[in-house]
Amino acid sequence: MMNTKISNLVLFLCSILLSASSFSNEAEDYSLSSPRNTVQTHLKFLQEETYEPEIAAKPFELGGENAESLAIKLKQVLDGKGYEIVLENISNNKNYFDSSNNKHRYIVDSHLPKVYLEKVGKKWLYSEKTLKAIPALHKEVFPFGTDKLVNLLPQNAHKKFFGLELWQHLGILILVILSFIVHKILTWVFDKLLLRLSMRFINRDLTEKYIHPVARPLSLFIVTLILFTLFPILQLPIKVSKYIIIAFKVITPFYAILVFYYLVDVVSYYFQKFADRTDSTLDDQLVPLVRRALKVFVVITGGLFILQNLDYNITALLAGISIGGLAFALAAQDTIKNLFGSMMIFVDRPFGVGDWIVSSDVDGTVEEVGFRSTRVRTFHNSVISIPNGKLADQAIDNMGARAYRRFKTNLALTYDTPPELIEAFVKGLKKIVEEHPNTRKDYYEIHMNDMADFSLNVLFYIFFSVSNWSDELKARQEVILSIIRLADKLGVRFAFPTQTLHVENFPEKKSLTPEYSFKPGELDDKLK
Repeated sequence: MMNTKISNLVLFLCSILLSASSFSNEAEDYSLSSPRNTVQTHLKFLQEETYEPEIAAKPFELGGENAESLAIKLKQVLDGKGYEIVLENISNNKNYFDSSNNKHRYIVDSHLPKVYLEKVGKKWLYSEKTLKAIPALHKEVFPFGTDKLVNLLPQNAHKKFFGLELWQHLGILILVILSFIVHKILTWVFDKLLLRLSMRFINRDLTEKYIHPVARPLSLFIVTLILFTLFPILQLPIKVSKYIIIAFKVITPFYAILVFYYLVDVVSYYFQKFADRTDSTLDDQLVPLVRRALKVFVVITGGLFILQNLDYNITALLAGISIGGLAFALAAQDTIKNLFGSMMIFVDRPFGVGDWIVSSDVDGTVEEVGFRSTRVRTFHNSVISIPNGKLADQAIDNMGARAYRRFKTNLALTYDTPPELIEAFVKGLKKIVEEHPNTRKDYYEIHMNDMADFSLNVLFYIFFSVSNWSDELKARQEVILSIIRLADKLGVRFAFPTQTLHVENFPEKKSLTPEYSFKPGELDDKLK
């Protein structure tokens, strides 16, 4: 009898201990004593294996009768946006204090600053502002609602296959078919309607070369935006949706980058047309540089946008780049100097492509002006690359910018040439200039200019109105040959450096000094 009483007592004590243990576990499951416990209570009891929405709604006590609905909606927002909550990263401090606003407040996820917990008494609950913001956040993630697709499918659509419910498999299939159809429709619109309109009102070459490449990435960009908007309706598990959303965050801006990358060619086309209207050849060289710079800018900006979508700290990255850029600038002073030299050349336009320039280091024709250096083709047919920073500091004689090309020489006549013959010769030289088709008629200088050691010098100073060196050489030849013919016609002799011993009287030899005798007007007749 005693043994029976003892056994009953042991059973009673064990049941009490089990009840206490169960109560303690239950209290731990339902605990709202810290931010971590509150978030765990919310999310744990909305999982499939532990689905108890009435317990999950405990952190939403301030929401009253809508607590369960708010708990479910917030879970759907987190899953729809791919925000996986890691409980180990949430503070377990019961008295957590946010020093930024001097309140017992904890933001659950940095992506959703409006969703935060506040300490109410000894409990951590979702704040009233959070409860008011949840419907708007849910509408943003699910603009078409969460039940539209489920209502379209049979009642037994919740059967599971390969970890997903039947309606989710069918939803994926529907989205794939929808994206394919939309892509085909947009491709037809761009290829048929848009291209035909642009060919009619713009230019066929512009359409085929520049607008057509934009059509395909623009179509894919719109398709990815549609998929990105409709994807949350599938309500896939957070482990899956997280990576799919990351893929969308990379692919969508990637297609946008391609669209703007090809649009740069369209803008450059109009820049090139504008440059063709100007006389400067430097504009033609500037357009490819601007096109490359714009494409680099598009790629860098798009890359930063993708990194921002992947939650990289762009501010810290740019700050690091700026510090590294300062160190790089100190190490690359010459490169930066050349870059600014290029800017000054493009702004001041001291020369253009095709101009003949002369400086202390170069003498030749400009072939290309780049961001770092200028390429010059010398008259030896070699190519010299001069850093623009150095070239911008030099005095440059732009021979290609001449309106007229000077020709200066001294015609040396022998000392025995009489003054009358010299005057006739000068008059004939002026006539040559007046009659030549490529000489400047409003300004030239032809005069008896000097009495040198062995000759009487006539200054011949004229200008040719020609556009290139080849035409200048041709005009020079024509003028020089005309001068020689004139001298031969008048009997003028050209002097050269010599020493002559004159013997005036020598037996049986005539004097070498010529004898001149002219009748009045005879020389003028010879000039006609």
